[in-house]
Amino acid sequence: MITGDKVELRPVSLEDWKRGYEWRNDEETAKLEAGAYLYLASHVSMEQLEESYQTKVLKQDRRERGQFSIYTRGEQPEHIGFIEYRETELVSRRCTLGIGIGNKAYWGQGWGSDALKALIRYLFRTMNLRRVQLETWSGNARAVRAYEKCGFVVEGRLRNHSYVDGQYYDMIVLGLLKEEFKF
Repeated sequence: MITGDKVELRPVSLEDWKRGYEWRNDEETAKLEAGAYLYLASHVSMEQLEESYQTKVLKQDRRERGQFSIYTRGEQPEHIGFIEYRETELVSRRCTLGIGIGNKAYWGQGWGSDALKALIRYLFRTMNLRRVQLETWSGNARAVRAYEKCGFVVEGRLRNHSYVDGQYYDMIVLGLLKEEFKF
């Protein structure tokens, strides 16, 4: 298990994946997490969600992709979101990250930052990666602040990349190198 100060990252169970049904079908949560891909990420049936568990979780190659449930630590752990690494390139020692805190009661309190730091520590120490990156749409200011809090640096901006709620937003690309990360 991967642990942070506040969270534990656990293998994704089918029950966890099903819990994501509520989050994916909440428009505010899905919009912040998916941005321009809202039409793919939200309004999915339970059957579609269960089907995707087989392909996206059970049959994944850990060298390329790892997906985890984010749980609070303590006597009564609660599942609050998901985090993943994907597009892993072992020769260049890099990957892309994705995170979503689905339980709104845990927004803006540092849970996502703690989960990111825990996963980054694992990727740099255990998998010996050298670089991690992520992207988000410019309308998700809370995510950008959380990423910068973890040490990520804005490396680029793809102008008018994402169409969300009737307007265009930039895609912000952020990166973090192993030597920049504070273990």
